[in-house]
Amino acid sequence: MSRFLVHRLFQAAVLVALMSFVCYALIGLMPGDPIDLLLSSDPRLTPDDVARLKAIHGLDRPLLERYLAWLGKALTGEFGYSRLYSQPAAAVLWPRLGNTALLMGISLAAAALLALPIAVAAAARAGSGFDRAINAVCFAGISVPTFWLALILILVFAVQLGWLPAAGLPMARDPGLAERARHLVLPVATLTIAAVGGHVRYVRAAMVEALGQDYIRTAHAKGLHPRRVLWRHALRNALLPYVTILALDCGALVSGALVTETMFGYPGMGKLIFDAVMGNDFNLALLALLLVTVLTVACNLLADIAYAALDPRIRQR
Repeated sequence: MSRFLVHRLFQAAVLVALMSFVCYALIGLMPGDPIDLLLSSDPRLTPDDVARLKAIHGLDRPLLERYLAWLGKALTGEFGYSRLYSQPAAAVLWPRLGNTALLMGISLAAAALLALPIAVAAAARAGSGFDRAINAVCFAGISVPTFWLALILILVFAVQLGWLPAAGLPMARDPGLAERARHLVLPVATLTIAAVGGHVRYVRAAMVEALGQDYIRTAHAKGLHPRRVLWRHALRNALLPYVTILALDCGALVSGALVTETMFGYPGMGKLIFDAVMGNDFNLALLALLLVTVLTVACNLLADIAYAALDPRIRQR
């Protein structure tokens, strides 16, 4: 297991290094060079001024040389300044990252907690009316656009009933825990409803396949309680493909949900990345995309470790 972890850590480090160069190159290909934008906003600048500014900021050097210079600063924690916010890029990003991690983490946990018992119950009654009803509800949840669902929830619970606030964050400077939780209810509900249908479908399909295996028939033949067979033996093997889905969804913990964050006015990573790309804020966009890459790779590494914990055959190999 130690050799496996060292090997995967090395692969992850190489992948992150390659992706950092790809992200840097793609950001550099974006139209709207910062110096060109400065020239368009100040017609008094001459071509000599533009050339001097590009030389100062290193924009006249080859791509690889610029990347290595940026990488050297990034390894020391220096990611440059945000053009849109006139602050260090890291100082702008960390609060948004915390907001998105809170929103997406609660939503992902709620979707998983709802999906597992529903999927197990549907798989145990495969082909029944209950199973067909669950499938119909899941298809409906997958098909509903997120922005429409957010609008309906705001209209019903915030406008007509007045039970919950429509905004994702309270306006008070120091809100209490209960007040902040009230503002998170509708965004979390939107993301949970949008995700739980797909999670139920994945777990149900894996459970139906697991329940048809020989070891399940052997467990029943040995006289084990049906509930123990269902939850201890079948579900454990059905969780392997579901772990992959959770690992992929963990990337959303950092990249955020642009539509939901926009609908509820929630200052998260999704809106930040969109604004940085559209506003040609190179340093902020690069840092945000690189952080998404690092945490996605880390989540996939954790998924590999979870495979070994769930299936002893993987540890033996």
